[in-house]
Amino acid sequence: MTLLGTYGARLYPLIIVCSIDICILMPVDLELAPKQKRAPGERCCDPVAYPEVEHEQAARMAEVAKALGDSIRLQLVDVLRKHAGKVCVCELVPLFDVSQPTLSHHLKKLREAGLVDSERRGLWAYYYVLPIAMKELSVWLS
Repeated sequence: MTLLGTYGARLYPLIIVCSIDICILMPVDLELAPKQKRAPGERCCDPVAYPEVEHEQAARMAEVAKALGDSIRLQLVDVLRKHAGKVCVCELVPLFDVSQPTLSHHLKKLREAGLVDSERRGLWAYYYVLPIAMKELSVWLS
């Protein structure tokens, strides 16, 4: 019995060798056609799919994804998203096992990515999630 196996887009005949309890597929050597050179700039095949995301939007989402690529930043966004109002840095520090300057660094990265914003009140900064950024992220993920 002969079957056809695939390798890429090509089909190759396979011979099935069976005994009482063993079944092995053995490839049959075939002569391959010589390679043909394409003209410069000619594609080897047509694209299967095209990107639906414009370059500017992809760059923006890459910036957001990079900012959320750190577990502390992801947790910060989660805490700020669940909080109804603005959260003081002094309330955030006990939630994480990092120093206040490190936490401020993470918040700065989230601000630069446009995910959160802050408001100064005296010595303290109060942070909150930007709703438009959450909507943009939600649309992108769905």
